[in-house]
Amino acid sequence: MTKPAERSAARLAAVQALYQMDVSGTGVIDALAEFEAFWIGREVEGITFQPSDTTFFRDILSGVVKNQREIDVKIDKALAEGWPLKRIEAVLRAILRAGGYELMYRKDVPARVVITEYVDVTHSFYGEDEPGLVNAVLDNLAREARPGELEKKAAGQGKR
Repeated sequence: MTKPAERSAARLAAVQALYQMDVSGTGVIDALAEFEAFWIGREVEGITFQPSDTTFFRDILSGVVKNQREIDVKIDKALAEGWPLKRIEAVLRAILRAGGYELMYRKDVPARVVITEYVDVTHSFYGEDEPGLVNAVLDNLAREARPGELEKKAAGQGKR
């Protein structure tokens, strides 16, 4: 059984790999190999990269690449008008794509968990408005990709 911390670390590593692929033009095979060999579970330049669920890491990375067109269209719709995904900074773009992939294609992971996890990842890189942006976009995407899931949980919380 995978620990939640290993899944969290896999999400962070996937965002970092997606960012690297975006800015350097690296392919998914090279990014997977590099992160698994040199980053995950290692110390690099004084930063310790936590052990992660490598199967989950691979799934997020390859899933985003395979489904990027569909994911980008949904994120564009969720963003404010006049702010297409291509205008969003590269790390934020990677976070939104990874979160979008999980919401759209990993129905086994609850939407609230996906949103919370990627807001936490965003806090690793940003301090100000970005976590709120990620929360709003992923919440919007979750309501479209999984109609009723967020409402069901909220409705059930008040009953005892």
